[in-house]
Formats: sequence, C-alpha cells, structure tokens
Amino acid sequence: MMGSEDDMKSRYGWIEIDHVRYDHDVIIHTDRSVSKRSKKKSKKLKNSYGHTPLADHELSFLDDECPPVIYIGTGQYGDLPITTESHGILRHFETFIRPTPEILTLIEDESRSFAAVIHVSC
Repeated sequence: MMGSEDDMKSRYGWIEIDHVRYDHDVIIHTDRSVSKRSKKKSKKLKNSYGHTPLADHELSFLDDECPPVIYIGTGQYGDLPITTESHGILRHFETFIRPTPEILTLIEDESRSFAAVIHVSC
C-alpha cells in the first residue's frame, strides 16, 4: 500500500508505484489499483492546448469511485493543460492540481481514499 517515500517516485517520462515502473500516464483508483490514462480521444484537442489536455471523458471513472479527494499530477514541469469541462467536474471534489513531484509528496501523507491522474512527462 502506498504511503512511504519508497512507494512512489517519478522522473521525466516515468513513475514508479509500489516498485512497478510505468512509462505512461496513469490513473490511481480508490482501491489503489493503477491503470493507463487513456488519452486517445483527448489528442484531438492538442492543437488548441499545445499539449494533449486532461479532458472530461477521462474523468468518467469518478462517477463510480466518488473519491473524497482527487490529485492531478500535471507533469514534471506542470505543463498538462486541463479543459474547462474537466475543471467543472473537479469542482465537485476536493482537488489538488500540482506538478507531479508535488502531488506525489501530498499523496504520501494522504490517509483518506483518493483517486489520482498522473502525467509523467512535461
């Protein structure tokens, strides 16, 4: 279970969770399982945002999981854009949006159930 400094770490292009390295963006679910962030549909918005943004359809899992808190890791340098529609969804939750290294520090101290979307590059 996550919660110590050794359980989560990242650098540009990867994140390690519970000693498993992921070379792609991930979603950490309320049951602590990890899945790949599916950003295929969001790629069509890349020209408008400069990067592939976090779009509202990517947050549909929140309807089922209803976490008390959500963490959004915006990348090593904080460059992940978030659509207006996504901000509208996140407004209904206690949400922390920060560069990925800062989010990992916050998650380490989190005792509540949570969900997280973690961008691993920019």
